[in-house]
Amino acid sequence: MANENELGFLTRCIHVGNDIDKETGAIRRPLTMANSYLLPEDASTLNWSDPNNLVYTRNTSANQIYLQERLASLEGGEDCVVLASGVSALAGVFFTFLDKNSHVICSNVSYIAVYRLLNEYFPEKYGIETTLVDTSNLNEIKEALRPNTKLIHIETPGNPTTRISDIEEISKIAKGAGALLSVDSTFASPFLQKPLELGADLVIHSLTKYINGHGDAMGGAVIGKGKLIDKIKREAMVNLGGTISPFNAWLITRGVVTLPLRMKQHSESALKVAKFLESYPGIEFVAYPGLTSHPQHETAKKQMSMFSGVISFGLKGDVKTHNKFVNSLKIIISAVSIGHDESLIVYTGPEDERNHFYPEEFKNGHLRFSVGLEEADDIINDLRQAFEKCRL
Repeated sequence: MANENELGFLTRCIHVGNDIDKETGAIRRPLTMANSYLLPEDASTLNWSDPNNLVYTRNTSANQIYLQERLASLEGGEDCVVLASGVSALAGVFFTFLDKNSHVICSNVSYIAVYRLLNEYFPEKYGIETTLVDTSNLNEIKEALRPNTKLIHIETPGNPTTRISDIEEISKIAKGAGALLSVDSTFASPFLQKPLELGADLVIHSLTKYINGHGDAMGGAVIGKGKLIDKIKREAMVNLGGTISPFNAWLITRGVVTLPLRMKQHSESALKVAKFLESYPGIEFVAYPGLTSHPQHETAKKQMSMFSGVISFGLKGDVKTHNKFVNSLKIIISAVSIGHDESLIVYTGPEDERNHFYPEEFKNGHLRFSVGLEEADDIINDLRQAFEKCRL
């Protein structure tokens, strides 16, 4: 293969991490469902916990290594660690780089597992202090800094608000404070946003979502400088057992091939759907970074090439109305997750434990809508008929 740095993104999605299988001549690396690998003739000096050599699949597997090569290339990182889920990746970062004397600054609205890890479990179990702020507001981040701040963790676009945080500016704040900056870029994928190029130290993905894209495998990844990733591999993968299965690694490697094509379609359709929703009289609010009405639209334009496929919105109605609407949909499926080929929607009512951190318009409940790969007009027609059933 040519020097990968000379290849375009679409080409790297196909070729990096792939090679001709030496045994069969197959042009695609096979799935290797082994939990152990042949040891060298002299194993007496072997590091039994080495996460970079094939010894035991809890340390790493062949398919995991291939996927790590591809993701590191797509994000422009020196190395990558792939784990069993997005939460494993997040927890791996926190476990590796935080200790009992640490302070963390985190987005106040983020994935529920992050909220619980940093706001509940880590403080209770390890005495780690966390300050939750609106990370789209740089002043709030600056005011939250402490001498022992070791990590700033942001989610952009944020889940479920679609809030955008300025990675480049926050990276300057982190560097000035001697802290690491980790960015959960799951909603954007490597095709739409490059946090490492904007100054982040670590970029995190739930591979379960857009990178896999088919709703049939779970995984998580962290990409960054080699010394940081190696530390996560040794501390949080090998010794916590969060390793991805070879089969899931193989499925996700296959899914990455179509990532650029899918992200273009998701983004184009979502923008069309968001504009329809914004114009519909029965809608209370729409939050989508591609709309000029989005409060961080200009920041999104600066750091994203397109705006991905997640829309949050609310109806002019109560909990009963929202539920009737969801249950009236025919193409769009009521289910969690994002980034699948099919459109998914989930209603979160006002009882959400993070509700007091939400923007005001979210506080009566909201719908998180992952726009799939169906025809945009079919998606809009499905929304319209459900609105009409609810007399919106």
